[in-house]
Formats: sequence, C-alpha cells, structure tokens
Amino acid sequence: MTLALLATNAYLRLAKRIRPLLGIPFGQKQYVLTILKQTEDEVRKSPRLEFTYPWFSDADLASERLSKQVRLSTEERQRIEAATSVLRAHVLANAHDYTCQGRSPPSPTDCFLLAFGMVRPAIVVTDDLGMHKLAEEFEIDIWHGHELLKKMLGAKAIDNVLIREIYTALENNDDLPRTWREAKHTAFKKLFGPAP
Repeated sequence: MTLALLATNAYLRLAKRIRPLLGIPFGQKQYVLTILKQTEDEVRKSPRLEFTYPWFSDADLASERLSKQVRLSTEERQRIEAATSVLRAHVLANAHDYTCQGRSPPSPTDCFLLAFGMVRPAIVVTDDLGMHKLAEEFEIDIWHGHELLKKMLGAKAIDNVLIREIYTALENNDDLPRTWREAKHTAFKKLFGPAP
C-alpha cells in the first residue's frame, strides 16, 4: 500500500466529484488517498474557504474524512514536527525563492504535510508550486492533482467522463491551475486533443 496524502487544495478540487475518494486502494501500487486533521483545520479556520466550499460540511464527506484520517503515534508526530521545523526554517531562510514564478511560500501546515511525506513515507498531492519546489529540494515524493487523476484513470478508478466534468467545473469556478491547463493538452491529449 502506498499512501497519497491530499493537501487542502487537492482535496477541495476533487472531493465533491469523486465519491468516495478516501481510503480505497487503486492501481498496481495500491495507492490509498488520505488526509490529515490539519486539512480539516485549515478549512475550518478560513471563512473564505468555508464560504467558497460550503459542501465541505456535508455529513457524508465529513464522516469519510474522519474515518479515513491518518492517526499518528506520539513518536511519529515528534519526528514529523522536527522535520516540519527544518522545512519551515528552509522556507524562511530562502523566502525570495518561494515568492517568484507564481509560487507562494509553503505555510506551516504545508510544511507539516511534506514532513509527513518524509517520515511515513507518502506521496503528497498538491497544486501549490511552493510546496513542489520545497519537495524537490528535500526529495519528497509529490504529485500535482492532475497527475493523481491520470493515475486514477490508468487504474480505471475514474473514467474520461468524470475527468471532463472535473475540468469543466474547475474552469467554471475559475479554479483551474496553470499546471492543469498545460496537462489538459499533454497528459490528457487523447481526451481533449492537442493544444489549440
């Protein structure tokens, strides 16, 4: 089994449309999608996110998140917190590198998720470019949300119709990241055709 840990942005882009999303193995490597309590907390503490994603409070989704959250032992939490502080210090010491080319500096929660990926290990799924840069520097496995979709499609966990629906919804909500736009005509060329 290979854990794939969804960051808040990845969860919010997919959870409404792929049901159920968490805890179901797929693919040859038996990927299992999960989230941490920090994702729940991040949405709950943000009036903007709660307003933009009112479905987050849906009872079925809340129950799924609660039942599929990863529980950490005391030792794991200590190791993750130590790794988080190293990642966070690196971000603060190199702030300029994380504020250019469309990136924003990874937050403490972002650093915690990446630290989890180091300690457990797990693949972190996020569209945050700052997190991708930090993950590359520390050799942490990381995917964009569209890469997760491609893996799920290859494993027949989702189909082309659902990918179209997800893309359409994100475009309609003005929430389609640049990397997803690029992937539309590369990774999903059979579905959407070559770039116009």
